[in-house]
Amino acid sequence: MSFRSGRHFLQIPGPTNVPDRVLRAIDRATMDHRGPDFGRFTLGVLERLKKVFKTESAVIAYPSSGTGAWEAALVNTLSPGDKVLMFETGHFAALWQGLASRLGLDVVMVPSDWRHGVAADEVESRLKEDKRHAIKAVCIVHNETSTGVISDVAAVRRAIDLARHPALLMVDTISSLASVDYRHDEWGVDVTVGCSQKGLMLPPGLGFNAVSDKALAASKKAELPRAYWEWQAMLANNANGFFPYTPATNLLYGLDEALDMLLEEGLDNVFARHNRLAEATRRAVRAWGLEILCLNPKEYSPVLTAVLVPDGHDADKLRAAILDRFDMSLGTGLGKVKGKVFRIGHLGDFNDLMLAGTLAGVEMGLEVAGVPHRRGGVQAALDYLSAGDQTKTARPARASA
Repeated sequence: MSFRSGRHFLQIPGPTNVPDRVLRAIDRATMDHRGPDFGRFTLGVLERLKKVFKTESAVIAYPSSGTGAWEAALVNTLSPGDKVLMFETGHFAALWQGLASRLGLDVVMVPSDWRHGVAADEVESRLKEDKRHAIKAVCIVHNETSTGVISDVAAVRRAIDLARHPALLMVDTISSLASVDYRHDEWGVDVTVGCSQKGLMLPPGLGFNAVSDKALAASKKAELPRAYWEWQAMLANNANGFFPYTPATNLLYGLDEALDMLLEEGLDNVFARHNRLAEATRRAVRAWGLEILCLNPKEYSPVLTAVLVPDGHDADKLRAAILDRFDMSLGTGLGKVKGKVFRIGHLGDFNDLMLAGTLAGVEMGLEVAGVPHRRGGVQAALDYLSAGDQTKTARPARASA
């Protein structure tokens, strides 16, 4: 296409579409990040951010990607040679494992077929075998962005407790935070890792750690080198609304507006909306006669659906055809599912009509690319959406100034 009219459809599972309200908030003059107005502003943002994590503990916001927040979680709590239990639920779990290994940690990686979440009974048995408590942390990915598989964090917490093991629990919520119900305090998570460009509807550039008292205590004994990621320096400055170095001021403006949007809609409504749109997507996939990568319906992700293409066909060629013909981006297959799956993102600032357009683009793309399928996926999704109770997910009108 030499000219593309209309908006590009960005349907990857992050970065997500940034709503106009957030864009307008970011487009403000940068204030003095050492001045009193900024301090008052930041205190309000950090306090409301706790509501998204469902925690009373501190939430630290870094100028970073999610990868930085991964590293911060590890270096603040662990020492060189510490053993860490991780689960290979997909590409991003594998990347976190690689980062941990490069930091000098002894990683025990439990392999999987990338079609299932973390098995709580495996967590329990591994920890019961660890009689000397050599394992210092259990690290899991809540929602694996590469596969569309979600793991049961509460069940993992119960498994750790049943094993009577003192290991820290660290959870990556990079693609689930603010889109899927998540409870840092109730589920006994020690460090929750998040970032800005998924459910929080921001551009990339903010990484988060929600930190328990147990994790803070561990940080006082941890011996991995840290400077930029040091929690104590951040917490000391955050107490007055400031940072030990230059923060991402304009992204914090955007975060303030995104929190307004989430809390206006109500978090339970946000989660219900994501569940509805995910179910509509899965009905479309089944109607096309295609296979969902995730095998256990209880582990279906509310934020994205990874779809297998039939043998003999290349998912990346399908994605390229859809981009060229319909100006829509879908998520690529990563790691060992590269070329085998495409991923439909349905998270963030997203509604029924946007999903209808997305699924129409996929159905037309399947036809253009010659991928065997049945027609009627879009209609199956529309039938489901039009029969739903719209009142539970409608966003309240914003009060005028």
